This record gives sequence, C-alpha cells and structure tokens, in this order.
Amino acid sequence: MQETRIVLRNVGKINPVKACEYAAAGGYEGLKKAFSLTQDQVIGTLKESGLRGRGGAGFPAGLKWQFVKNTPANQKYIVCNADEGEPGTNKDRVILAGDPNSVFEGMAIAGFAVGADKGYIYLRAEYPSLLISLNEALADARANGFLGKNIMGGGFDFDIEVRSGAGAYVCGEETALIESIEGKRGEPRFKPPYPGVSGLWGAPTVVNNVETLANVAQILINGAAWFKAIGTEACAGTKLFTLCGNIANPGVYEFPMGVNLKDLFAVGGGCPDGKKLLAVQTGGSSGSFLRADQIDLDMDIDNCAAKGATLGSGAILFIDETNCILDVLQDIMEFFVHESCGKCTPCREGNFRLLQMITAFNEGRAKEGYADTMLDLSSTMMSASLCGLGQSSPTAIVTSINNFRDVFCVKGCGRERGNK
Repeated sequence: MQETRIVLRNVGKINPVKACEYAAAGGYEGLKKAFSLTQDQVIGTLKESGLRGRGGAGFPAGLKWQFVKNTPANQKYIVCNADEGEPGTNKDRVILAGDPNSVFEGMAIAGFAVGADKGYIYLRAEYPSLLISLNEALADARANGFLGKNIMGGGFDFDIEVRSGAGAYVCGEETALIESIEGKRGEPRFKPPYPGVSGLWGAPTVVNNVETLANVAQILINGAAWFKAIGTEACAGTKLFTLCGNIANPGVYEFPMGVNLKDLFAVGGGCPDGKKLLAVQTGGSSGSFLRADQIDLDMDIDNCAAKGATLGSGAILFIDETNCILDVLQDIMEFFVHESCGKCTPCREGNFRLLQMITAFNEGRAKEGYADTMLDLSSTMMSASLCGLGQSSPTAIVTSINNFRDVFCVKGCGRERGNK
C-alpha cells in the first residue's frame, strides 16, 4: 500500500536546516498566499478544509484560530506543542528533524491570521539533538528573510523561539505546557478560561501540534477542497502513524485518515518470526487495547471513538502471542504513576491504586472483585481528573478488562498461569 505523503513530502529529500532548499521545494508559498488574503479568509480556508488537531483531541484547528483572532489583546502568541511524551510516538520528531520549515511556515501563517508576532516551540527534553538543529534552522530562516521583521517584504513580523521541556509527560497538556514556558511547575490549569482567551502570560494563545501546523501551508496552496478530498468526510487529510512493538517494519508512515488497521499491520510486515498477533494498543499508552480479531477498524478520530478504540497521537503498539497483557498494563501504569503531576487527587491516587491492583493480578495476589473495582475507579478518574492525563490513563485498563476478561480471572492470574 502506497503512502500519501503531504506532511512528510520533503523528509529525506532536502537539507532540513536550509530554508532556501525548503523554498525551492515550494516552501513558504503558503505564507505568501496568506499575505494576499485577509485574516478571516485564511481562517475560513482552514475551517473549510476540516483540519482537526493531530495531537490527540481532534479539535478543529480553524475554530481555535478564530477564538484567538476574535479576542482583543495587544499581544498574542502561537505555541507549537512538540512535547511528544506519549510512549511509542515519534512522528513529531520525524517532522522536526526532516522538515522543520514546514512547521515554521504553519506557525507564521497562524500568527498572520490571528494577529500574533511571536511563536514558541515547546520541545520535549528527550530530544536534545533536535534542539540544536531547530535553532540552526531558525537562524537560517531568519537570515533568508522567512522569519523576523518584514517577512518576505509582506509587512508582517513574526519570530519563533524554542523552549525545552524538563521531561514531564503532563506538559503535553496545553495549559501545563504554558505553565512550563512561563517558568512555573508544569501543572494543568483549571479551565475556563481556555488558552484562546487567556493563555501564555495571560494573552490569547493558539496551541497546535507539530503535525497540525505542518499541514497548514499545503492547505492554503492547494485549497480546502483538495484537503477535504483526502481522508474521510469528518476527518480530512492524512495522519502519521507510528508502528511499534512486535512488528517487522516499525516506523512512521503517512496515510489518509480512515486507513484500516489491518492494512497498517500488513504495511508493518506483521509480527516477526511467524508469531501470531495477540493484541493491538491504538493511540499510545493512554489508548485502547484491541484483540487480534478486532483490527478490521478504520483509523480516524470519530470511527475509533465510536468503536471503543483511540486514534490519539497515531502510535500503534502491536503485541504478539509471547507477551502477557498484564505485563504491558503494569508497565503502562508505572509510567502514569511516575508522570502524574499530583495536582488532583483522582489522578494522583487513582493511578497508584490501579497499579497496585494490576501488580496483584500479575503476582497472583488478586482478589475477587478487583476487576470491577478497577472499572469503577477508572470511571471516577475519567470524569473527575483535572486534565487529560488522569482522564485517559485508565483507558488501557478499561479496554483490557472489556476485551481480555479471561486474563483477569483470579484463579488464572499471575504465577498460577506461568506469567512470572
């Protein structure tokens, strides 16, 4: 199956830190097009295209820009969320390493559309080499007139600064990210107000994912109808998928929204050494577990949600028959216990209790009713946690209990069935 490369079109074909090479490949034509339009026309094109956020939530990008544009303020900001803390996800790294100017251009277009002259890229701490190359690429873009004062003679000023995170997964949540940029502890804010009204330093702020921004220029160049013709009616465009785990050909692939999970498994070459597929987790560590017989699934935001799955960041973990679901769940819950910021009780205490019960299953100490207790606790966490970390961290538990109930049989768990 052939990839449809829009976001990844230049990766491996140009020198990523040279803005002129990007321009020679058609780069910055989208920004030039924006200068010939009004702010409302740029936002209208984005809204008409149906572009939805690629970081996991799937919120319409054009609406987010509209909120910021309509909020009066002397200063506004564009923030690129490049925290990418979801285990198994590498798509943003691939974009920023291979074609960073596509993100710079998307941020500049956003700045023009909403009236912002300053942007920040919030980069996860585990990407130190990217910090160096991004700053080199930014300096080259400035030197060639694509960032800074009077960009391309269009009378518009816009510049970008990279801020490195401190290794906190919770800063993938937009308000915790904003707190971190401001030099505070990375903890989510209470909402409302939302960042579009009061974000970075209290100013209206657009927060978009790397992949979302990398689509913007191509939409302006080719038109909203072109973008809507790709993918599904409700989820236009392509999606980057990170295939990982027990898969022969792991990597980052780009396909239209709605590609079937069975086809992605085939693209990845199936499980190595002829082993059978046991399970698939879609959407990263905070995503859903599916049985091998449930992978006839069209991968777009709405269809996944309707079928009890998760698209999320596009990370897909394949698990073969030699593994145990309980082992994977214990690793996942250890991660969330470690990464919870502790600000709200449902997340801080709930993840810890879920880990205790999963460990009890894994060690053969589980008691009758533990599975139902985990479902009840998960329901509370999903409805009462302050941010997406606590709201989504029980997803793996809930879907595993629903789809692999036999694993949670007390008499068959842990050491009794040879798991340890």
